[in-house]
Amino acid sequence: MNLAVIQLVSQDDVLANLVQARRLLEQAAAGGARLALLPENFAAMGRRDLAALGRSEALGEGPILPWLKQTARDLRLWIVAGTIPLPPDGQPEAKAHACSLLFDEYGERVARYDKLHLFDVDVADSRGRYRESDDYAHGGQLVVADTPVGRLGLTVCYDLRFPELYGALREAGAELISAPSAFTAVTGAAHWQVLIRARAIETQCYLLAAGQGGVHPGGRETFGHSAIVDPWGRVLAEQAQGEALLLATRDSAEQAAIRQRMPVARHKRFFAAAEPRVC
Repeated sequence: MNLAVIQLVSQDDVLANLVQARRLLEQAAAGGARLALLPENFAAMGRRDLAALGRSEALGEGPILPWLKQTARDLRLWIVAGTIPLPPDGQPEAKAHACSLLFDEYGERVARYDKLHLFDVDVADSRGRYRESDDYAHGGQLVVADTPVGRLGLTVCYDLRFPELYGALREAGAELISAPSAFTAVTGAAHWQVLIRARAIETQCYLLAAGQGGVHPGGRETFGHSAIVDPWGRVLAEQAQGEALLLATRDSAEQAAIRQRMPVARHKRFFAAAEPRVC
């Protein structure tokens, strides 16, 4: 079992969230995982001081980054650190990004992905309105990194609705794609499994989807249903709600066979835009 996905119900207490995440990461390592994915906002959910939190981390004064480095070293585990608020490197006063970090088993940061697509939408739930751009700046770069379990493409939550990003990750050599998330209960019930299976099928990648799954400060409810989906679109493991650890194994030979039998990357066609025909 070399892949792990962790589902949490994070609150606004950073230290308590880190304790819960550590417990599940320990279980992942004990279960044989080489790489584990934490959900979006794993360390802080519902906080209104995201700018200050991100600045503190950037200045080396916060608890989250040291915790990630130490945990990866202690457990000899590659960790995709869901998201944390973090300004651009070397610019602690700049607006934060929703940042997904990849740490290797020695606690070294090997990749950083800043969320490209921000969740500025209206949803028919108790909150009604979400504006991530109030707190975060848009990312601007595709990120793929080599890991012991394959070449990993990094995405976050709302990115799932933009298939062109996933196609670009496949073209960049991705074999697995991480999608730490905090889907609302409403949008998750409507679209979550359709999206994660579609992104796995069209890229022929393993899709690691770590969600928040429960009720958070302010009454926000997240959908959960974290899952590991294989390149054929099969759901290998899933958890509806609550804290959970999901484990699965990447079968690289089967993945190669799927890509050989159905070589969609080679079959891809491009077409020029044209004026619509009026009949």
